Amino acid sequence: MTAPAAESAAALSPALSIPDFTAHWQGHRALTRRVIEAFPEDQLFSFSLGGMRPFGAQATEIHLVDAMTVTAMRTGEWPEPDWASGPTDRASLLAAWDAVSAELAEHGPRTDPAFLSGMHALPWGEMPGWVAAIYAVDNGIHHRAQGYVYLRALGIEPPAFYER
Repeated sequence: MTAPAAESAAALSPALSIPDFTAHWQGHRALTRRVIEAFPEDQLFSFSLGGMRPFGAQATEIHLVDAMTVTAMRTGEWPEPDWASGPTDRASLLAAWDAVSAELAEHGPRTDPAFLSGMHALPWGEMPGWVAAIYAVDNGIHHRAQGYVYLRALGIEPPAFYER
């Protein structure tokens, strides 16, 4: 017995549309932004535990990976960031963060589906666009979790992780 056409079409549909994925990513970015805001200004780029980088440096990495990925989604080019550069204070980090969020809001939902299935050469290897985009989200989650540990060590309650 064959499945009805509607069921067959549903089986071939992606789990998330590109606009849905973009909204999901923006939710993670908004939460990480609140983590950045939760840090005392004098601790954001200086406090660390166990030899890990300060959260400001980790958030800058998230920003640079996201910016590179959003640029690639828009242009197909993967310009490697200058990993040694970036904001050194909260206001500059948040301004750069907001600029990437605005670019993602404008261009992300209109990403060509071919970008996601195509292979791309990133600084750390070749992969399909969808893997690179999910990597950007995963990288942000990973470093945000480190920020949560830092905030708790500083006696600060981090934002609720489920409020995206």
